[in-house]
Amino acid sequence: MTEDSLAHEINPAETYQIDSDEYDSDQERDDINDEEYDRLVEEAENGYSDEEMKAFTHQLKESGLVNFLRDYLSPNGSSEPRSLRKLLLGFGIIPPVGLRNPSTPNILLLSYAKIALSRILRRRERLSHLSSVEDALNLLRTSKRIIILSGAGISTSCGIPDFRSSTGLYAQLQDEGRYELDDPQQMFDIRYFRERPEVFYSFAKQIYPSNFVPSPCHRWIKMLEDRGQLLRNYTQNIDTLENLAGVTKVLQCHGSFSTASCLRCKTRVPGPTIEPYIMAQKVPYCGACREARDQEIEARRKQREAAKKSKGKGKARAWGNGDDDDDEDSDESEWGGGEPGIIKPDITFFGQALDSEFDECLFKDREEVDLLLIIGTSLKVAPVSEVLTHIPHSVPQIFINLTPVHHVQPDICLLGDADSIVTYLSSQLGWTIPPPPVVLHPNGAETSVPAIENDEIHPTKRDLRVTIPPEEAEWFDGVGDMQHIHLLRKKGSKEINIPLSPSDSGTDSTVDENDEERGPDEDRKNSKAEELANGKEINTTPESDSDHDSIKSENVDEDEDGDGDEDRPSKRTRMD
Repeated sequence: MTEDSLAHEINPAETYQIDSDEYDSDQERDDINDEEYDRLVEEAENGYSDEEMKAFTHQLKESGLVNFLRDYLSPNGSSEPRSLRKLLLGFGIIPPVGLRNPSTPNILLLSYAKIALSRILRRRERLSHLSSVEDALNLLRTSKRIIILSGAGISTSCGIPDFRSSTGLYAQLQDEGRYELDDPQQMFDIRYFRERPEVFYSFAKQIYPSNFVPSPCHRWIKMLEDRGQLLRNYTQNIDTLENLAGVTKVLQCHGSFSTASCLRCKTRVPGPTIEPYIMAQKVPYCGACREARDQEIEARRKQREAAKKSKGKGKARAWGNGDDDDDEDSDESEWGGGEPGIIKPDITFFGQALDSEFDECLFKDREEVDLLLIIGTSLKVAPVSEVLTHIPHSVPQIFINLTPVHHVQPDICLLGDADSIVTYLSSQLGWTIPPPPVVLHPNGAETSVPAIENDEIHPTKRDLRVTIPPEEAEWFDGVGDMQHIHLLRKKGSKEINIPLSPSDSGTDSTVDENDEERGPDEDRKNSKAEELANGKEINTTPESDSDHDSIKSENVDEDEDGDGDEDRPSKRTRMD
């Protein structure tokens, strides 16, 4: 690949799902010596001007990472392509040691540049003209192309547990301790599944979507689609309740139980095909792959027998010559290399990339969206959590969740029970949320299908009434820097356990009970001190477009005390 063709190789699939930890190592955090640091500062000062960097910052935020890099690396009429090194230094970012040589070509810098620029995109600024509940109502009233990013918080009222709350599935697995897991998240690790699929299938019926009724949130999304306002629903849930509610413009980012595939031959079958195995806690094997494996084993057995005969009849074999029956049995138990012929539900496990449809849809939808709604998720696991950064920063964002998040900057935060909030919004707008569908099984079976008989599973028949009816609801509004935060409570309630003013911000001890993601803990990625820990940082991205000229070098150690904050900045130099 040449430098001139590099721009054509930048695509969403290799950009939206980049590994943010790729360069994260202690070696890359070694202190830069003062002489080299001074040279880099001088190079940055002699590079792009303040005005040029302001323009690049605005273009990155509005055009998005893919379009920005394509444009930047496209031939611009000059004799030489524009330098990624010059761009990174202009943003105040020093590449890691292995990429720090001035002669490093763009081709080698591209992967690191994607990581560095994606972390810049995380620092979205709130739109200052939006903050009130009335602003949220006006946005809902006028928006025509809404993206909804939803998580487990919209399904917990249906009786489906989330994954990572104090009472979620991971906590249950940890407390039970009966699956011999080193970590509860191993249950959804693809490597562990390949080795011990029986563990997952002994547990799978606890999360299999049975007779669950779509919540008011699911049906509210369907209402927006019926009104012609829904661009797409990006759901992180695997319960298929969006489909059951009738939503058609839905992308199941983490897959679902609606289909299943053989790990070996990739044959895909409808989800109900493996339902009996899930209910019986048995591992489903691919018939075609198993038959082929049996034929291969039989052929190998006959080949060995023929080889033995050809060695001569009546000759004694030496002890320990490797031709004993145990070795034959061992060979016959193998799949002959590669993936085992096991059928797995098409839900995304640790170690698996999201389907390419996610990247393609996001790249297309970002050009059309006029409002982003985040409902029932605390946005802790990439790449789905990165949707907010890839949407143009000028597009309004409304966040609806039980508790706030601190690593993103939505314009309006509506906190409380999600079902109650969307019901309140609908009542104020004069909209009617449709009733639950008649067919209640996600795979199309009638309501007479019995619920799974398991005491550990939440009941499937739920009270469909919202916790706080609109006529009993009132808002507690934040003040000062928190005026965009609004807490829904029953009228007369005095219980407020989240900070709604700057003076209260240090006392927040709440736990997000809607943290649904099936992924590793990403909190460290959201720490400001870790945003460019994989390289040396001479300037973090400015919080406003006008202050990118402050230069610093920052090196931080890992969080050793487990409090979520990195400890002991080992070097911090600032030059203005």
